[in-house]
Amino acid sequence: MSHHPDPSPGTALVTGGAGFIGSHIVDRLVADRWSVRVLDDFSSGREENLARSGREIELIRGDLCDPETLEAATRGVEVIFHEGAIPSVPRSVADPRGTNAVNLEGTLGVLEAARRNGVRRVVLAASAAAYGDVDLLPLVESGPVRPLSPYALQKYGSELYCTLYASLYGLETVALRYFNVYGPRQDPASDYAAAIPLFVSAALEDRGVTVFGDGEQSRDFVYIDDVVEANLRAAAAPATSASGRVTNVASGRRTTVNELIEVLSDCVGHPIPVTHDAPRVGDIRHSWAEVSLARELLGWAPSRTLAEGLRFTVDAYKRGEEIG
Repeated sequence: MSHHPDPSPGTALVTGGAGFIGSHIVDRLVADRWSVRVLDDFSSGREENLARSGREIELIRGDLCDPETLEAATRGVEVIFHEGAIPSVPRSVADPRGTNAVNLEGTLGVLEAARRNGVRRVVLAASAAAYGDVDLLPLVESGPVRPLSPYALQKYGSELYCTLYASLYGLETVALRYFNVYGPRQDPASDYAAAIPLFVSAALEDRGVTVFGDGEQSRDFVYIDDVVEANLRAAAAPATSASGRVTNVASGRRTTVNELIEVLSDCVGHPIPVTHDAPRVGDIRHSWAEVSLARELLGWAPSRTLAEGLRFTVDAYKRGEEIG
């Protein structure tokens, strides 16, 4: 996919810019010659994630929920990529109010600061968790949502706030419902580690993996570079078609956990031993996205196959880029 960066992009703020997804967005913005500001409290983000772009960016260490910090961070900004969150379903179940303060009120704070400071557009990291366990597959943006956790509800509420701010105040917003994002820098040691970093680190250390249930549950895995591209396109898409909208960001393919292990075995060159455990309570069985709306609104389509994305990920882990 050819990139045609705006000849003179303005200033972008990436909240949660030291995190897995945020730091990849930061690197791309720097490469595209944006002035980049990062706001992160380093509760889950890591310094190492900013190693590539560190000298090129303005780093604000601070709390998303602090109005003064947010006020300073959003001043003079053209686009906000709002990635800052506590991205943990279990944590939201254990602490609904604490996670709500960051995930929902934090988004409201970002929208308010953006409105006050004349920010052109806010691009929100939303989540496929909003759908819950919906039977109608593939999942379409106009279909039902049934959030099954406080995290899912907080992310869905953030979308609704974005849509409301677009219609009520004329602040341009685009919400991207991420599916299962994977790639380098995803931390296998975090308490919310996704399947892929856990499986990759196990495969490279010749350990087996544990699969909950029969392994026939399916997910829609989308490679990090495709997610970054979607964010850049969401920042640039015409307001008339994209503002106030919510769109899936996914591969548009379903992969069972068993298939994932098979593809990964090919990548590392040896079979990965599997142990089965009881299915996890609250886990959804199937997740698979329709991605045609993103093509229509943003001119975006996923470009990486799972085999390609996994190969890049494995190579990065071998080079020590996951920094656990």
